[in-house]
Amino acid sequence: MSVLHYDQPLYRPPSEADSLIIQAVIGCPHNACTFCDMYKSKTFRARPQREILADLETGRRLYGEGVRSLFLADGNAIVLSSRRLEEICRRAGELFPRLDRITTYGSAKYVMAKTLPELRRLREVGLSRMHMGLESGDPVTLRDIAKGATVEQIVEAGRRVVAAGMELSLYIMVGVAGTERWREHALGSAAVVSQVEPRFVRLRTFVPRRDTELFDRWRRGGLILPDPYQALAEVRLLVEKITGRTELLSDHMSNFLDVRGRFPEDRQSMLGFIDTASRWPRDRFRPDTAEWIDLGL
Repeated sequence: MSVLHYDQPLYRPPSEADSLIIQAVIGCPHNACTFCDMYKSKTFRARPQREILADLETGRRLYGEGVRSLFLADGNAIVLSSRRLEEICRRAGELFPRLDRITTYGSAKYVMAKTLPELRRLREVGLSRMHMGLESGDPVTLRDIAKGATVEQIVEAGRRVVAAGMELSLYIMVGVAGTERWREHALGSAAVVSQVEPRFVRLRTFVPRRDTELFDRWRRGGLILPDPYQALAEVRLLVEKITGRTELLSDHMSNFLDVRGRFPEDRQSMLGFIDTASRWPRDRFRPDTAEWIDLGL
């Protein structure tokens, strides 16, 4: 029986729930973010091209030609050479003629290794969406979480993806700066979004994960997690300060409030919704973050 070959655990963004997942790399080449434990059990390696292409063939046998979206896992499959990625995308398009999009994770550190012409060629052969973790536009917070890129590099990488014609999903971690630097975090993140103008801005509220440096820092009292009202204040400042055109989504259960809308047309309605929610009683929000530690968010 034909099966797809996965080296577990396997992760994908919530928006890729209906995508065929093809594991192009195992683990993450950076794997040093202080908040992340997703790939700690893996040693990074690129899968042989023949195995990736074979899994595409298996996907066709299992699901037919009707596959509409394809996600290249694990972390930062964009690290593969452009030649290899082009071959994967072309073969996917041949096997799945109804394919609407091919997507992958692409941290700024690795996107910066691709030239704009390379990214444009990848877009032409089907790589149409990139998921990029900004996490924070505050330089101090970026250093603390060991993201592996500066604010300036993230802006340049994001602009390069957008200029290539790809949809960019840019992720921001609400609360990752704690209550200590929430303003710097929100203002810096809004500045990055305003400069890049990604297709989507996706909010994730930080939930510490065991066996990570940031979890240990939180347990020692070096990081204070926001309550719902503090998290809303952070999101409100972000919404207030974003300029340019983008779409905000809160498509994750970690968030205290589902704030969503387009900029600039929905800004005032989003601010009004946040202001209304800020007057809600505590029991209308999800439990405290500390109670969600072991949910694996």
